[in-house]
Amino acid sequence: MSLFAAENLSISFGGIKAVDDVTFSVEKGEIFAIVGPNGAGKSTIFNLISRIYEPTGGRLLFEGKDITRVAPHTIAGRGIARTFQNIELFEHATVLENLLIGRHCRSRPNAIAEMLFTPRVRREELRHREKVEEIIDFLDLANYREQRISGLPYGVRKVVELARALCAEPKLLLLDEPASGLNTEETEEVAFWIDDIKSDLDVTVIMIEHDMSLVSAVSDRVLALNNGRMLALGTPSEVQSDAAVIEAYLGAEAA
Repeated sequence: MSLFAAENLSISFGGIKAVDDVTFSVEKGEIFAIVGPNGAGKSTIFNLISRIYEPTGGRLLFEGKDITRVAPHTIAGRGIARTFQNIELFEHATVLENLLIGRHCRSRPNAIAEMLFTPRVRREELRHREKVEEIIDFLDLANYREQRISGLPYGVRKVVELARALCAEPKLLLLDEPASGLNTEETEEVAFWIDDIKSDLDVTVIMIEHDMSLVSAVSDRVLALNNGRMLALGTPSEVQSDAAVIEAYLGAEAA
């Protein structure tokens, strides 16, 4: 059984099919990349998986269970976390505070117990902080722990958003253009971290990315899209050499 599967997934906006009958599966422990030109439907698929959008056709399966119509706020608790193409952090909070927010889906709130700060609440708070410190160490963020997001360089903010997603203890991590806006050295670091997330944290990854060098370096399989439709599915080398993919990126003459 695959960890995640999309079956005949479709969504339309005003008569335009943003995602058109897309089917793929992702195995546990796999790094799966989705590539394609701008407007191909990549981020729309992430929004469907995150339940931000309602599909007009098809279904989504996670750990063998149909999640097509589950409430969006339950997705993180089920084990699916994500980052965003445009960084979504609390600018005036510290790195530590942002990461603790990532633990929200793992908390069991009880207003009275929290007001009394009972032993159970103290134990849970300690557990959350220990997990956050593990992720801070994992991604080398110790020097930024108490700094506000608004004062951090762009590259560090990208890492903090990744850290916040990992603090939710996901089984499946959705990375939306993790190398966007990064320089070559920072992109190489992202490649190492993605490999470590797979091997050390046992997290399966679906990644949207335009940087094909990163895709080739870390991906087990690649799905290529164009205009919401599937073009190719296979290893990075198979997809990059596919004539339909070359045409979508470079034009018919190049293919």
